[in-house]
Amino acid sequence: MSVKTSTCPSGNEKVILFGLLMDTNARLAKGLNEELEKACRLPLAWFDALLQLRKAESGRLKMNELANAIVHSTGGTTRLIDRLYEAGFVAREQCPTDRRAIYVTITAAGNAKLDDALTTHLEFLQDTMADRLSGVERETLSTLLAKLNAH
Repeated sequence: MSVKTSTCPSGNEKVILFGLLMDTNARLAKGLNEELEKACRLPLAWFDALLQLRKAESGRLKMNELANAIVHSTGGTTRLIDRLYEAGFVAREQCPTDRRAIYVTITAAGNAKLDDALTTHLEFLQDTMADRLSGVERETLSTLLAKLNAH
């Protein structure tokens, strides 16, 4: 009796590399989510949305721009913003030139919550990246990830 072997190239270095990227992302996201929830009762998705709003040049983003920034569906982003709005962390504004578009802005309460969360975030990054990788390794990793993320 012969044993069937898979024709799937699971040992291919590209498949392995992608698996490492996925595993690393999942473990870092899970760990950061746990730390943010424990320290500030802020889910990672909320943190990410607030951070993207703060980083926006104009201080606000249209819903579709925010969805693209946090890599969520527009429906998922709408539900996320609904929860952030109920918590008082974001406000909605009508776009003066497009009645269909809604801007989302971070509120003072959202900025304060984000400031608390950033302290936890930086501690997490120190433990999970800075203490494990040298400055040169972090710079190389950053360059490589930016290259993979280029459109």
